[in-house]
Amino acid sequence: MAEKKSFSKLGEALARGDFILTGELEPEKTCDLSHLVQEAKEMAPYVVAANVTDSPLGIVTINSLAASAIVQREAGLECIWQLTVRDVNKLGIAGMIMGAEALGIHNVLSLTGDHPRLGDMPESKPVFDLDSATLVKLVREMVDTGKINGKDIEHPPQLHVGAAANPNSDPMEAEALKIGRKAEAGAEFIQTQVVYDLDKTIEFLRAIQRYNVPVLLGLFPMKSYAIAKGFDMFVPGVDVPKDILAKWKGIKTDITDKKAQNEAYDQANYEFFKPLVTELKTKKLLAGVHCMAVHYPRIFPKLVEVIKG
Repeated sequence: MAEKKSFSKLGEALARGDFILTGELEPEKTCDLSHLVQEAKEMAPYVVAANVTDSPLGIVTINSLAASAIVQREAGLECIWQLTVRDVNKLGIAGMIMGAEALGIHNVLSLTGDHPRLGDMPESKPVFDLDSATLVKLVREMVDTGKINGKDIEHPPQLHVGAAANPNSDPMEAEALKIGRKAEAGAEFIQTQVVYDLDKTIEFLRAIQRYNVPVLLGLFPMKSYAIAKGFDMFVPGVDVPKDILAKWKGIKTDITDKKAQNEAYDQANYEFFKPLVTELKTKKLLAGVHCMAVHYPRIFPKLVEVIKG
């Protein structure tokens, strides 16, 4: 069997079996990425790499491949390019994968993508020429064989490809089977949707252990009550527990000083996520943590404390 090659810092960390922390960057509806680059610089000392989102919730933003290349060049932070099958057919996606290699991008996360009806261009027609598993297979074909549809690629891409999972799915068994398809297609890592229920998360992670793919657990530290409430209301597949919403609302109501309020939110995130991550690490169910702390880079020193031990 050929030795597995590493093309990125993330690939090297996975190969070593390190406990990994990745972050997330969310480009907005702008051609000026200076704020995104600044967030990436603040995050860079703490994470191996950061996802760059691809029009989440079907809301149009600057192209994620372009944003990934700019962040890597200007912030020096390795990126995980999020690529959805929603917007482009197989021919276009294959061209984008080669474009990623030319731009120095060596990690990609395969996603279905939220339907355009959810976003601000509901008249847009979704493509879905591939699904998230067949996109993984396409990446592996291009990387491992140096071919696309049987035709040679003169300089093949060098990419690590990951996939997504939602431990909150009901029924759980169907989601576990989807992970099996993605693993069979060649997914090298899994990043999960945000979780809050420890018991349900343990059950899900045990159900997909048989696929032997490293799992990075999705966490969403919430920097304010407004963010927590909005996340609960508008993000599909996630329900923020009522006791957390109540605690975050209490911080907003009871603490008027902004600095003290921020410190209280940071500490509340630490107190919630520390026992959850510790328990899952103890059970050897995790390869790392994927933190979706969008526009919240100050939380990363606390997150490093969360995953220690």
